[in-house]
Amino acid sequence: MERAKNNLGIFILGGIGYILIELLFRGYTHWTMFIAGGSAFLMLHQLNIGYPNMALWKKCVLGSLIITSIELLVGCITNLWLHWNVWDYSDNRFNMWGQICLSFSILWGLLCIPIYGVSGILKKKI
Repeated sequence: MERAKNNLGIFILGGIGYILIELLFRGYTHWTMFIAGGSAFLMLHQLNIGYPNMALWKKCVLGSLIITSIELLVGCITNLWLHWNVWDYSDNRFNMWGQICLSFSILWGLLCIPIYGVSGILKKKI
């Protein structure tokens, strides 16, 4: 039960964090980004604590793949299937269906650096 409460807290923190990042950089967000951000942060936290000796660059590459996969899944549901038009990367080079693109995948990898820092602090406190 304690682990479930900790995971819920990490999920909520990730969801709020992602929404705040979107508000800061885009000026708006969508409620589905809370779910995407919470899921991503929880998975990245599990990766970080599960493989403490893995090189940071490897964790960042895996983190980028995790976040990009979540973005593709959420984008296919919200944008392509439900037509909510939450985002569209069609104008970006190297995009897939307008839902993911190489430039944002690289950005997600860089964003993993502070995410793993926060994850390490949470591991010590939990």
